[in-house]
Amino acid sequence: QVQLMESGGGSVQAGGSLILSCSASGYAYCVCWFRQSPGKEREGVARIGIDGSARYADSVQGRFTFSRDNAKNTLDLEMNSLNVEDTGTYYCAASTYPFDCAEQPASNFRFWGQGTQVTVSS
Repeated sequence: QVQLMESGGGSVQAGGSLILSCSASGYAYCVCWFRQSPGKEREGVARIGIDGSARYADSVQGRFTFSRDNAKNTLDLEMNSLNVEDTGTYYCAASTYPFDCAEQPASNFRFWGQGTQVTVSS
C-alpha cells in the first residue's frame, strides 16, 4: 500500500510559478503527476522512477521539474512559466510495478492522492 498526499496548489497569473509537493508513504517504484483539466483527457505530465530519473510530457518539457527532496521526504513538481492551459487538478499517483517508469501505462498507477487544484489566470 502507498499513501499519497499532495499540497501546494493555488492560483497564479500566467507566467508565474508554483511548487506542488507529494508526500508518499510506502514503497513506490514510479511516481507520476497527472492533471485533469476541464474538457480534456487526464494527462500524465511528469514521472520519476526509483532511480530519480524524470520524464516529462511535451506540454510541460522545459517548464516543469520533478525531483525528490530527501530532506523533506517529498516529491516536488516545480512549475514555471505557467499558462492557462496548465489549469487543472493535479494528482500524485504511484506504481509499485518494477518496470521502466517511462514505459508504464496509466493503469499501473493504482495509488492516488486526493488532488490539488492549480488555477492559472491570464
